[in-house]
Amino acid sequence: MDSEGRRKFLGVCLAGTAAAAAVAAGYPVFRYLAPRSGATGLQKLVISAADLHEGEAKFFEYGGSSAVLIKTKGGEMVALSAVCTHLGCIVQWVKEQQHFLCPCHGGQFAIDGTVLAGPPPKPLARIPVTVTGGNITIG
Repeated sequence: MDSEGRRKFLGVCLAGTAAAAAVAAGYPVFRYLAPRSGATGLQKLVISAADLHEGEAKFFEYGGSSAVLIKTKGGEMVALSAVCTHLGCIVQWVKEQQHFLCPCHGGQFAIDGTVLAGPPPKPLARIPVTVTGGNITIG
């Protein structure tokens, strides 16, 4: 084999190795950035009404992110996204004061999701809820 043929062979091997390394490094980045396929998480969720008492909140996953179901003192069911509209932190339920608190920057939300204080620009997103026969259907 002459030196020119050897040079071409090594160039092809080097290019193949570089391409394989680029694919190996790029695939995880692509999977991280690409949206999830299918309609995962948007199915209806059913919870027993007996599991939730007045003034309490139950956190769950809905649509791929955190959500919360609250039974108000009047018995009304409210389902909201638990993701703060400021920077995406997960809000916490303060049972004694009956409102949500974002631990990141002190944003406060009312039981219906409206902004009470702090930097959040929008209220928490509402999720449809129906109550039938002792079951709470979310979504």
